[in-house]
Amino acid sequence: MTDGQSGVALEHTDQLVTYLRDAARLDADSPTALYQRLEGAFRGAIREALIPPGAAIPGERDLAQRLNLSRVTVRKAIKALVDDRLLVQRPGARTSVADRVEKPAGQFTSFSQDMLARGHQPGAVWLGRERGVALPAEAMALGLSPGAEVCRLNRLRTADAEPMAVEFSVVPAEFLPDPDLVTTSLYEALEALGHEPVRALQRLRSAVAGTEEARLLGLSRGAPVLEIERRCFLAGGRAVEYCRSRYRGDRYDFLMELQR
Repeated sequence: MTDGQSGVALEHTDQLVTYLRDAARLDADSPTALYQRLEGAFRGAIREALIPPGAAIPGERDLAQRLNLSRVTVRKAIKALVDDRLLVQRPGARTSVADRVEKPAGQFTSFSQDMLARGHQPGAVWLGRERGVALPAEAMALGLSPGAEVCRLNRLRTADAEPMAVEFSVVPAEFLPDPDLVTTSLYEALEALGHEPVRALQRLRSAVAGTEEARLLGLSRGAPVLEIERRCFLAGGRAVEYCRSRYRGDRYDFLMELQR
């Protein structure tokens, strides 16, 4: 039995409510506003995985009744968590814990490898692929002579059929003679052709989703996205791929370990 469609199980809801009540110290006097205490308690529940990633939380009315709080207080706490992208609100669906993907920034792996390593099924929807003469910016990024040909691959990358990123890759035709040779993983195709990339330089920056990107990724226009620009190299130093991707800011994190 569940507490609403796609929600946490009823017994887990009871455990969650008990945790929230105790962690927020709702019965104690405090100068901290009630919604801020509830927000902090929710953060702890998410951090300790009392609500698993992707699971829906109880509704505002149910939480307000169980915690003896006003719906306005509950709504303000939830809004703060949505603004910080710890919770996700989608039209016609229950509010749920963000199911984020963490990628260690120092590891050179493909999108498919990232998703499989985290228990997700990678996928791709082709938006376009072609072979043609490299544009000046593409030739510069790949170190190509004027007139050299490239293959362009434009895909919507998915995890468990959910949109995750819009990806545009450019590969010299000498390494990938036909874009149709790529079925799922570009790197697997390159490896099969004897041109496995072994090193990459990557630049990350924040950006906002344009109209078409927002439509493809299921976001609102102007929503935050993570823009990634990558150049991959062969063992001999030749550039084998230039890639620009835009990832959903609410689903993808880069994790870096720093040592002193």
